[in-house]
Amino acid sequence: MEAGIKNEKSIVVTDEVTASKVGSGLLPVYATPSMIALMEGTCAESVQPYLAEGEGTVGVGVDIKHIAATPVGMTVRCESLLKEVNGKKLVFEVNVYDEKGLVGTGIHKRAIINNEAFMARLS
Repeated sequence: MEAGIKNEKSIVVTDEVTASKVGSGLLPVYATPSMIALMEGTCAESVQPYLAEGEGTVGVGVDIKHIAATPVGMTVRCESLLKEVNGKKLVFEVNVYDEKGLVGTGIHKRAIINNEAFMARLS
């Protein structure tokens, strides 16, 4: 796997992903935890085809800024770019946009894991 892998994923903001619904605030706007989940999912999906059989990735770090509110009904689009591969450590640049512009930006880190061994450690 090499740096440069890109991905894009869009969702429509619904009541289910608002701050008032997920418990991160009182207003019915796109929640920061929901934005982070979109960022993580976009990054994870981007590299899955490049992993060996039985491998996956887990999120190990987020350093993001949520800089603009997005109302229910508006579409948000996440763009990810794999910036660095260091062994099993992956570093992504992520940006989220709505119809008015940039909503969130930051860095997301993931680690490549063996799914079976990872789950076995939890028992």
